[in-house]
Amino acid sequence: MGDIEDLFDGPASGLPTALASKVVLNRRTAQYMPAEEEEAPVRHLAGYAPFMAFCECEGIPAGRLAADVAALLEFLRSHIADISGEPGLSEAATIFVGNVIAAMRPEAHWRIMPDGSREVGDRGMVITVDRLIDGLRQADDAMVAGLLTHLMEWADEEPDGPAPAELRPVPTGQAPELFMRPELPSREYRDADGQAIGYGSRWGSESPPEGSYSVDTHGERFEGLHLVARSLIEYLNRTYDVDVSIVPAHTAEVSVNAEEMVDVVRLAPRDPLAAPLTFVLTSLPSVVVRAGVLHDFPFPICGCDACDETAESEASRMEELVLGVAAGGYGERYPVGRKRWAEYALFAPDGSGSRSRSGPRSAPPDQLSAAEERLRAVPNGWKPWPLRGSGTSIRTARPGSA
Repeated sequence: MGDIEDLFDGPASGLPTALASKVVLNRRTAQYMPAEEEEAPVRHLAGYAPFMAFCECEGIPAGRLAADVAALLEFLRSHIADISGEPGLSEAATIFVGNVIAAMRPEAHWRIMPDGSREVGDRGMVITVDRLIDGLRQADDAMVAGLLTHLMEWADEEPDGPAPAELRPVPTGQAPELFMRPELPSREYRDADGQAIGYGSRWGSESPPEGSYSVDTHGERFEGLHLVARSLIEYLNRTYDVDVSIVPAHTAEVSVNAEEMVDVVRLAPRDPLAAPLTFVLTSLPSVVVRAGVLHDFPFPICGCDACDETAESEASRMEELVLGVAAGGYGERYPVGRKRWAEYALFAPDGSGSRSRSGPRSAPPDQLSAAEERLRAVPNGWKPWPLRGSGTSIRTARPGSA
């Protein structure tokens, strides 16, 4: 039986560390841990031997599937009931698929996201492999054909010239006091049967039920994010030398429905080389933060029952972003390559962090031109926010003010 995991280049290894900034929450304070060395990219992930054995039992050499992504997708679809019915086998199949994708381009690799999901890809494309098995179970022929075409075009795509130097901003700002998260509302939520819902740990190692996707049973559980956002704004205003603008027109700068806007606050450091932050509080309830000039970060990312996010987990993400930007750990770059990609990088003082690259921007040409011009001045990342001096006054612009 197949128990030697040697179908892909190099030795099989474990997962990389999550890309999120490693923040230790000591009850109500956010504090960063000491620096650690960055791990090498993982291209060959261990844990797929059970799927190799399954293939052999079905009379198909796993090596053949490893070299033919079209045959692999067809095999998975034809055996999806057996595979998805056994968690261990489903996990092994997921790893196998991810390894096949990683082998399609020399720069592709595995990475684990802050929410624990696993992605495989490179700077031009990433696929969340944890959702592939469930997706294939629900996909029709046209959807699978589209996925195959997407993968093959990605594999055959010409290199986009020499890769630019890695965008890795170094956070050097040190605030005189730590941010203290306010106490979040504590409520009990129940399902249609009256049973208490334990958000954040509902599904364990199992996949969410199909009926939980795109369903938001208790969206109000995120109302505490408004409290965290306002506390962060107050902290930044108190700690750093910034101009604060409370003008509804700033909503147009952020990817959010203006009709859902409850409040908007923009903080601009009085150093033009430091990244501004715009907070938009919505009625969903949610918070969307525009960091710098091109990238928006929603909290929560989704909020549906399947994603099982909590106000606490999303508050941690928001704090990581906002405090990382203020510390100088945030960078943006645009345009990148012939496709004019946009990318960002966010790093914590411990050296951990995340990078992302998105497709051609759909923003108005004048906004993109202004962003390109401004980002030329900060090619290695935005600078730390300047701290308030003893004689610094806080200027707040409101509608109708001069």
